Amino acid sequence: MGPRRARHALPLEQLGDLGLPVGDDGVTIGVDPQGAPAVLGFSRPEPFDAVLIGGLWTAQALALRTAGTGARIAVETGRPHLWSHVVQAAGGGQQCMTVFEVGRVPPQGPSVNSPVLVVRDCGMRPPRGRVSALPWQAVLTLLPYLSPVAPRLLENADLVGVQRVSPDEAQQVGRIMALPEEEVAALPTLGDGVTLWCDRTSRRYVMTQPTEAESGLLGTPRRVD
Repeated sequence: MGPRRARHALPLEQLGDLGLPVGDDGVTIGVDPQGAPAVLGFSRPEPFDAVLIGGLWTAQALALRTAGTGARIAVETGRPHLWSHVVQAAGGGQQCMTVFEVGRVPPQGPSVNSPVLVVRDCGMRPPRGRVSALPWQAVLTLLPYLSPVAPRLLENADLVGVQRVSPDEAQQVGRIMALPEEEVAALPTLGDGVTLWCDRTSRRYVMTQPTEAESGLLGTPRRVD
């Protein structure tokens, strides 16, 4: 029958005093200005589209950290040589990250037990992808800078990350994402590794700081590749 132990009981009138430290579920992508962990959940039961206007370093750090949670990563890129070392390091020897040519990503078969993150590193004008966001399959599109297709991507995204951009680009992002003037003015001055994550109702600055392993693999945070 196994060991017998006294039961842990709590009187009904004390139930309100019981607090459970349950936070957001996802990947720790850095810290906010107050030093609190910033968590981004890519594995969701509904489709999730994110756009990052920024550098390859941040996209690769996000991919590595998401792979560390057990998700599969599909990278669609025209520069596979810049992802090869990341693929080899991801998953601790397990095949959890795969690189595909642009337009050649096959169906990934996502599920609650096998979530997927599709990283689209397809340059300034990414074509419409064959694989879209699905339940348990998020899509992260990396844009190095704004381009004519950027407004459409930003308008349809559930979340947008913006790293350092030019003043003209900051104004354009501000119009699309309804950012206040102080946020628009700050975008051209952001340091390497700092991202403004936003939708049309909320905003949060996040500093992504590499772990020791990430520093050895990716180097220091940088905006320009």
